[in-house]
Amino acid sequence: MLTYFLLWFPMLFIAIGNGALRDLGYKKRLGEASAHRLSTITLILFFALYIGWAIQKFPPENISKAWLVGLLWLVVTLLLETGMGLKQGKSWRQIAADYDITQGRIWILIPLWVLVAPALFYTIFN
Repeated sequence: MLTYFLLWFPMLFIAIGNGALRDLGYKKRLGEASAHRLSTITLILFFALYIGWAIQKFPPENISKAWLVGLLWLVVTLLLETGMGLKQGKSWRQIAADYDITQGRIWILIPLWVLVAPALFYTIFN
């Protein structure tokens, strides 16, 4: 699992780049809420390219291991997001607000995609 833990780190840089693209590129034109929704969709696409490559290059032994990879990536992602939010002085309520679909926030699709994508690509490639 160490290999898959290390393979998670490029996703951090992909996410940072995606956020920079949003903030420096189209946020002013679209507004905060629309920019975050578009950013979520583009991050899913960027992650799909990377995760597809990673799973093809370093295939898990079986579908169960692919699900474990997704679970590992989900946990690390949520720990990082929560830790960064707390470090920035956000409350638990503010952190949770990004996951509130009833308020038009679709960020929850990112951790869900990180969980499911390894098994999905494992299935596609095997």
